[in-house]
Amino acid sequence: MKLYHGSYLNIGKISLAKCKRYKDFGKAFYLSEDKSQAEEMANNVAAFIGGTPTLNVFECDDNIFNDKESNPLKIKIFEHYCLEWAEFVWNNRDDNQDFSHPYDIVYGPIANDNIGLQMRMYRMSGKTLEEFLKGLVYHKGETFQYAFCTERAIKLLKKLS
Repeated sequence: MKLYHGSYLNIGKISLAKCKRYKDFGKAFYLSEDKSQAEEMANNVAAFIGGTPTLNVFECDDNIFNDKESNPLKIKIFEHYCLEWAEFVWNNRDDNQDFSHPYDIVYGPIANDNIGLQMRMYRMSGKTLEEFLKGLVYHKGETFQYAFCTERAIKLLKKLS
């Protein structure tokens, strides 16, 4: 399958050391099957940081997600927004704790763009996890992302362009 990563530069070699913490699924290299979503991310990042919007294209064998018995990787899949997903995102994004998960790859929905506000409201107002979840639903509908969290997972990606 083809996966896309929007950036402000061409990525020749993926370095997890350059990836930021406190993202939806933790420190990882994030990709999408949705080319237009990745292009939008490239434009946003380039406008914020500078550089040229760049669409990096990778290939990954999708059998790793289907053949769980012979696959040595730990993969977590969130099929839809759910309470488990919201709690997982909270734990990864909460900079008041040192959370790490055991997964090589995490797949699931993207949280909306105002997640910082939602986290502050959840922390300070006593909102329930259900209310937090409702606030995280992406305004453009359910859009999914892949987080390649370990070197073992990164090795599965082949750069196409």
